[in-house]
Order: sequence, then C-alpha cells, then structure tokens
Amino acid sequence: MDTSTVIFETLYWISYALLYPVILLLMAFVVWSLALAGEFISEYTRRYRDVTGLDELCRKTDVSDLRKGKHPFFVSAFMRDLADQIERRYFNFDRMFGDYEIAMAKKLETTRLLATVGPMLGLMGTLIPLGPALMGLAEGDVEQLASNLVIAFATTVLGLFSGAVGFSLTMIRRRWYQQDINDIECILDAFEEKYAEK
Repeated sequence: MDTSTVIFETLYWISYALLYPVILLLMAFVVWSLALAGEFISEYTRRYRDVTGLDELCRKTDVSDLRKGKHPFFVSAFMRDLADQIERRYFNFDRMFGDYEIAMAKKLETTRLLATVGPMLGLMGTLIPLGPALMGLAEGDVEQLASNLVIAFATTVLGLFSGAVGFSLTMIRRRWYQQDINDIECILDAFEEKYAEK
C-alpha cells in the first residue's frame, strides 16, 4: 500500500467519522430552530408600540412616566433602568444605551448562527455519504447507494430548514430592534438634555 492510498483512506475514514456527529448536530439544530420559532411567536404576540405615549414621554420628560405605558421588551426595560438611574442621581446614559445595543446584538447572534451553521451542517451531511454511495455504485450495491443517498438528501433538508428559520427570524428581529433603538434614542435624547448636566 503506497503513501497516497494511506492518505486517501485516512481522509475517507475521518470524513465518514464526522457523519454521526453532523447528523446529531442537525437534529439538535432543528429542535433549536423550533424552540426559537416558538419564542419568536411569543415575542410577537407581546410586542406593542405606543407611539403616542412615546411622543408624550419625550415631550414631558417626566420620570414617573418611564414606568408606565406598553412598549416592546427592550424599550420597557431601558425605560425602567433609566428611571432607576435618574432616581439614584447616577447619569451614565451612554453606557446603558451601549449595553442595550449589545443585548440586542446578542439576541440576533443566536438566530444568525442558526442561519449560517445550519446549511453548512446540511452540506456536510450531504457530501459525507456520497463517498460510500459512489463506492456502492461502483460495486453494484444498489442498497448501499440508496441508503446513503437517503441520508444525504435528509440532511440537506434539515440543514436548509434550520437555516431558513434562522434567516427569517434574524431579518424580522433586526427590523424590530432597529425600531427599538430608534425609540430608545428618542427617549435618551429627551432625558439627557434635562438630566445629564445636573
């Protein structure tokens, strides 16, 4: 057995050894995507934007109003934290705003990871069984060919499904959070003008 044969066989066995971890990860990604879709639906049903109340808040800049009204999660949480800072006479608004930007980015990273890695795993799950499938074809073993092709197509579907869910949730949430940042900046500008220099 020459060196090239040893190298190619080693590559084959290493790649084939990755098949089961890839399949397990794909199944985990599908479960994860369904859980994230459920979380997204829950967030959507609770998402309400009170534009009139927000405009009134920015006009009056009354601290007691920061704890009132119905707003999306990040906006409401920011308003509560802003009220706490003002009541404690601790004015570090920019850092707090930065923390909320990071929190929103972190929320988007989970679905972005799903959208990126899911199809990669699906492609790996497609390519790995093709080696044994082609060997089965060369040997005339139709059963081996068929079983490996079934695995290849199934992993493709799972990878694309998890990727599609992750991509869709990322796109919609990105728009939501851009609106939330816009609302937070409006609140921050109004209250910063009144309290930051005190």
